[in-house]
Amino acid sequence: VFSDHLVNRLAPIPAMAAAAAATERLRVGTFVLNNDLHHPAVVAQELASIDVLSGGRLEIGIGAGWNRPEYEASGIRFDPIGRRVDRLAEAIGVLKGAFGEGPFSFAGEHYRITELDGRPKPVQRPHPPILIGGGGRRILTLAGREADIVGLAPRILPSGRADPRSLTLAATAEKVGWVREAAGERFEFDLLVICAGLQSDRVARLAGDGREPEIVPFRGEYHRLAPERECLVRGLLYPVPEPAYPFLGIHFPTALTNTQSAFCE
Repeated sequence: VFSDHLVNRLAPIPAMAAAAAATERLRVGTFVLNNDLHHPAVVAQELASIDVLSGGRLEIGIGAGWNRPEYEASGIRFDPIGRRVDRLAEAIGVLKGAFGEGPFSFAGEHYRITELDGRPKPVQRPHPPILIGGGGRRILTLAGREADIVGLAPRILPSGRADPRSLTLAATAEKVGWVREAAGERFEFDLLVICAGLQSDRVARLAGDGREPEIVPFRGEYHRLAPERECLVRGLLYPVPEPAYPFLGIHFPTALTNTQSAFCE
């Protein structure tokens, strides 16, 4: 998976295209696109093209944007979080409309689309899996309502740092509750929840289905987290403390930028 920042890394769209062209089965995706850097009608065509060229191997991760210094350096206005989430919600509507059959129109506060028939159409129908992640109630409610995969992240303080209170087990349980409430009946079976980076000595059955995750040891190199055990949990490549396994239906390997070399080896 490829992130979407303006400094120190490849742009995600061409990087995904290159990875897809060099492989036959590897799924490719964004973790995550910053919605404020892209118009959804334009990025819909780019993403659908990758899904077509890869034979249906695309995963779409998208978020509201959070890295304020990056906005300031590029001259892009950094709106309050509520406005950024509202814009993301409209963007998801535009993406799904462009991926759908036939022309569509959309009239929102941030985007207006008139009888656009997005082409090409993605191979995966009705659209490639969409991941939305975050740490606040507003964006996790949006994720529960619209996403196929939900990533739980820490809340970002005005200082730009992660709020340590949002990393506790209790805070994580609260986040899962927001997602569950918004997702309704589709939560347990159709919605995939990634709970990453939990620090606890107790197991919380956040998913509520009682399933035990499948654990496969992985010896890779992690620079940001140093948990007691590194493992591949139901296909998710992520450093996870052994006592914290509240995972639901994770189904594909994820190699973060600083672990891709070790993963490929």
